[in-house]
Amino acid sequence: MEEIYKEYSKIVYSYLISLTNNPEIAEELMQETFYSAVKNINKYRGEAALKTWLCRIAKNKWLDYLKKIKQTNETRIDEIEEKFLLVNSFEEEFSNKEAVIDLYKKIHKLDEKTREVIYLRIRADLSFKEIGTIIGQSEQWARVTFYRAKVKLKEEFENE
Repeated sequence: MEEIYKEYSKIVYSYLISLTNNPEIAEELMQETFYSAVKNINKYRGEAALKTWLCRIAKNKWLDYLKKIKQTNETRIDEIEEKFLLVNSFEEEFSNKEAVIDLYKKIHKLDEKTREVIYLRIRADLSFKEIGTIIGQSEQWARVTFYRAKVKLKEEFENE
């Protein structure tokens, strides 16, 4: 497992940084990811690349972390802004907190894979090919998904 950690820890850490935008949280979640991978290595069937499997575990650890924060009601709007990943073109357009919260609500209503594409593209600045690899889809799928999500979000705001 040490070899797997050496080979994939940077990838998992980069992915978690893209989700959390916080080095300390990313480091903690990375440790939890590899701990969980060790405990569940017998469940790895090789259907996806090992790095993809590890990134899926990392994503689940991040989602668990967000649920935990939500349950403790300790989040402020500033912390939400750090955890949810803003689409850069929207940051300038939405200057007040109510509009930002509205944007988060709209992004949250998107299906899970679409949200993940948005987050990975904007905050992690990953290529569509890299996003496709992480999610287990093609580069073209990631590109189209991102474009459709962007159009949908813009339409929703125009219709209000």
